[in-house]
Amino acid sequence: MIIRYSGCEGSILLDDTIDFKGEKNAPANRNSARGYEVIDSIKAEVEKACPSTVSCTDILALAAREAVVMTGGPYWPVSLGRRDGLTANQAAVAQELPSPIESLDDITAKFTSKGLDVKDVVVLSGAHTLGFAQCFLIKRRLFNFKNTGKPDPALESSALTSLQGMCPNKDASNANLAPLDSTTTRFDNSYYTNIVNNAGLLDSDQALLMNPTTGEMVRSYSSNPYQFYSDFAASMVKLSSVGVLTGKNGEIRKKCGSVN
Repeated sequence: MIIRYSGCEGSILLDDTIDFKGEKNAPANRNSARGYEVIDSIKAEVEKACPSTVSCTDILALAAREAVVMTGGPYWPVSLGRRDGLTANQAAVAQELPSPIESLDDITAKFTSKGLDVKDVVVLSGAHTLGFAQCFLIKRRLFNFKNTGKPDPALESSALTSLQGMCPNKDASNANLAPLDSTTTRFDNSYYTNIVNNAGLLDSDQALLMNPTTGEMVRSYSSNPYQFYSDFAASMVKLSSVGVLTGKNGEIRKKCGSVN
């Protein structure tokens, strides 16, 4: 699920214009959030069949669910009727979107400000069972952890060696991609197993094990995939209800990349 800084209203889909800076090119999203063309293609087909009826935001919420289901994950009901936002705020992305180098307390605070809780932090982090991260996000762990000039001592040795090969210590590797877990195209609980084995990719991933409350949940999900699936579905229902616009507070865009 791609959610903007204020809620689930599709502003991340808006393209930059001469006098408008959208959220696609915010540092946290650039070359990271992907698949916009898929949503644009779906929207074009929907508009042919039902003009001005289904919002881009609803399409995004449905596509997120279907992507999880198609890769082996759980199904959850998606409420419909969202409107698309009329603007975006690139600067606010850095303030509101959780960063993988932030502390667990700071990440949790950003979740709770949206009506979510620490359980949602752990559960929704499990979405990292799919996809990749850019090397610039993890090189500090691999070569200069906390300015020691050495790797993170908690990172499992074979994972460290593998990641250093993918992300060599030079600027040219910053945009290289490293898998978020060992099964990048299958939705499963390997993300949590990796963390338990001290092979979590991001700082924010491995930090979940260090806290007694979140660590207990990580260990539980690593051994009980069905509980993870159930809880993930419940958390996605909550997430897709954050900051929803309805009625005259938004619109149904004709094209997802621009307001009407």
